[in-house]
Amino acid sequence: MKHVIVYGAGGWGTALALVLRENGNSPVLHARREDFAAELRRSRENKTYLPGIPLPPDLEIASGPPDLASARLFVLSVPTQFVRAALTPFAAAFPADLPVVSVVKGIEVGTLKRVSEVVRDVLGRVKVCVLSGPSHAEEVGRRMPTTVVAASTDDAVARTVQRTFMTDRFRVYTNTDMKGVELGGSVKNVIAIAAGVCDGMGLGDNAKAALLSRGLVEISRLGQALGARKTTFYGISGLGDLVTTCYSPWGRNRSVGLSIGKGKTLRQILSEMKMVAEGVETTRSVLALAKRHRVPMPIVEEVHAVLFEDKPPRKAVVDLMTRGAKSELEDL
Repeated sequence: MKHVIVYGAGGWGTALALVLRENGNSPVLHARREDFAAELRRSRENKTYLPGIPLPPDLEIASGPPDLASARLFVLSVPTQFVRAALTPFAAAFPADLPVVSVVKGIEVGTLKRVSEVVRDVLGRVKVCVLSGPSHAEEVGRRMPTTVVAASTDDAVARTVQRTFMTDRFRVYTNTDMKGVELGGSVKNVIAIAAGVCDGMGLGDNAKAALLSRGLVEISRLGQALGARKTTFYGISGLGDLVTTCYSPWGRNRSVGLSIGKGKTLRQILSEMKMVAEGVETTRSVLALAKRHRVPMPIVEEVHAVLFEDKPPRKAVVDLMTRGAKSELEDL
């Protein structure tokens, strides 16, 4: 049986390797560093990124150049800003018929490209599918019910990914709006930072509900400006992922906002984090995209100001609340 490469041994990559194994596949969990791979093989637990979840003895863990020739899927699970550098070393040897499944949620700083676009920049005209949705690794690793979307412009590829991953605990829908699914999973991380700020400041349920509602409007606006379908943002990979990220205690982006709301600086927060909060750098990219396409995104603007311009969170809240009066129907 051809194996499935899971490239990136963070929490999400590790959890997906377990899902793949449960569904009868032969996953190879690929760490970028040999010392980390050796630790995973020795302890049979990802203590850094997915503690408390045992790794089965027959789960293969590797490092170094992946065995691309005998793979049938390549699952990409590294932070957005490292994708280009991670793929470049073996780009020349990458098989044109090996589909790439991106489970990365972010937008590259500088180029403002989605991860699927970065993949094609580096690997050429490979088939790409995006697997996204409300799916914290901590819950997936514990086999808690989870539903995601496999999106590709090639429906056959999306259906292949659906069959490969789907179990009685991991449900997969397909979608052909890859752009919308990818943007929903990326931009919601910015809104999640704002949701954490709300919680950290103790602003209450009313404020947070309004934030999510208006945040979804901003995500949808940008998505449509970039050619995505509006309906996608009201599905699993849009509204579903937004709600989970903004409420769950597992959410890294919400945690960043929570700490900011309690008075910590971004520099302090990032120095204490083991994992990457994609929303921090994605905030820069989303605001740049919004300006390029003239899409009003006031929440994103305020998150950017708080993160990178030392704006006090309480002042950001006041400025959002005192914007000019509007009709909701005209502002959706």
